[in-house]
Amino acid sequence: MNYPNVKSNSKPGILGALAWFTILLFSFACKANPYAEQRYVPEAYSPVEVVVRKEEKPRVALPEKPAIYALIETTQGNMLFELYDKDASKTVQNFIDLAQGEKEFTLRNGQPQKRPFYDGLTFHRVIEGFMIQGGCPYGDGSGTPGYRFADEINAASLGLDQAKIGQSQYYTGYLYRYIGGELGIRSQREADERREELESNLEKAKNLSVMEILYRLGYRYNNVVKSKKAIKGALAMANAGPNTNGSQFFINQVDTPHLDGLHTVFGQIVQGADIVDKIIASGNGKTTIRKVSIFDKRAK
Repeated sequence: MNYPNVKSNSKPGILGALAWFTILLFSFACKANPYAEQRYVPEAYSPVEVVVRKEEKPRVALPEKPAIYALIETTQGNMLFELYDKDASKTVQNFIDLAQGEKEFTLRNGQPQKRPFYDGLTFHRVIEGFMIQGGCPYGDGSGTPGYRFADEINAASLGLDQAKIGQSQYYTGYLYRYIGGELGIRSQREADERREELESNLEKAKNLSVMEILYRLGYRYNNVVKSKKAIKGALAMANAGPNTNGSQFFINQVDTPHLDGLHTVFGQIVQGADIVDKIIASGNGKTTIRKVSIFDKRAK
């Protein structure tokens, strides 16, 4: 079907008025609900080609799959992990270089050092039904290697762009944190005094995605990698918030869906899952890492 062309003298004033009316309606809607807009912008990201600088001969049988493997030998037994060199390349490179003594780090004495970082450290924090955490040079969770680096997470690949914050029980606390910050609420007393206002804003924001809320709280994501979920046996970076990765890592004893989008998962246990249980049973700081070895079984 052909439609007549709109001529130059066909009442442009009416068309202009309709356009302005549409803009005014949109502006009013945004003011009525300040949480209607989407602010998320993906980070620019380019992966690196992971390099294993020291060739180590495997001391255990490796899976058939071509990959980079990390063997963590402890006083409770050994755990073997596949490292995700394609989907968390910068995190994997950091872990490998620290493990092999190829990366300089600085501790509290201020003197730069370069040696196998993880050898001799403990699993300082272990929680039954949760995870084991290691990689702190001081054994109390306060230590870093003297630097921090960014997360490597694609929240959309984890489905967090589709999950509504109001329907996601694992992230309710982040919604409250965000709304409280927007309203300038700094204490429980203030929250109680402004409960009606707080609940009104929570209702308006409930349809935003989990990804959007976490982004507004400072988390940054890229749309390049294919992130892995924090399932049982996952090897992931411990942190103190967005983009605060260093040397500390944790290994899941169980699935932890409430950590998806918050921590970079960079490996998965493939042998020795029972050792996680033994480390937890032994208690905080009772298991020492004897050595971390890296085996490169990628296709050459």
